[in-house]
Amino acid sequence: MSGDLTDWIGRLFRDPAMAGMGHAQRVADLNLGLGWVYYGLARLLRPRRVVVVGSYRGFAPLVLARALADNAEHGRVVFIDPSLVDDFWTDPKQVAAHFAAHGLTNIDHCRMTTQQFVASEAWRSLNDIGIVLVDGYHTEAQARFDHQAFADKLAADGCVLFHDSVRERVSRIYGADKAYTHTVKRYMDALRTDPAWQVLDLPSGDGLTIVRRAGNAP
Repeated sequence: MSGDLTDWIGRLFRDPAMAGMGHAQRVADLNLGLGWVYYGLARLLRPRRVVVVGSYRGFAPLVLARALADNAEHGRVVFIDPSLVDDFWTDPKQVAAHFAAHGLTNIDHCRMTTQQFVASEAWRSLNDIGIVLVDGYHTEAQARFDHQAFADKLAADGCVLFHDSVRERVSRIYGADKAYTHTVKRYMDALRTDPAWQVLDLPSGDGLTIVRRAGNAP
């Protein structure tokens, strides 16, 4: 394990952005909220590759990367975010420094949409993905695209996590004039009717849904 996890969480929460965005975190008792699910699954499955689609300031990529660093498989996180909310993810050096400030160098940022990423060599070279976390543009159509982009690249025991997935609400994160409704829940409801998938909701924070192929064993 790379350093004390409690100390690492304390340093993580010095950045107020790491305690928000609906992951049910709580600074007072250094509680990662849904981050414990991300960390625990990554430690349990021990994947060599994790994909994260979207993150405001990197909470989920950081927690998953920390779990992979604490494993012995030298795993890496592929983080896909085109930086459409603001310019936080636009400068590669600043992005690397942001992650390095939390002691992590195993995150590869791709400044692209998922649509752009699936046309890249980076996408073609991916396989045996242990975890995909979908937290980008929160519409039914985009959630479906993100899921289908990586479904055939999942490991046998792999899973897909969808954030902001248990209720519909209006978001103005892209600006007051670009408000839109989160409709990921509609895609989750559709997956429940598909016998090929197992679907489990966790209603904490803005909600998380865990999806995996039915009948697959490690």
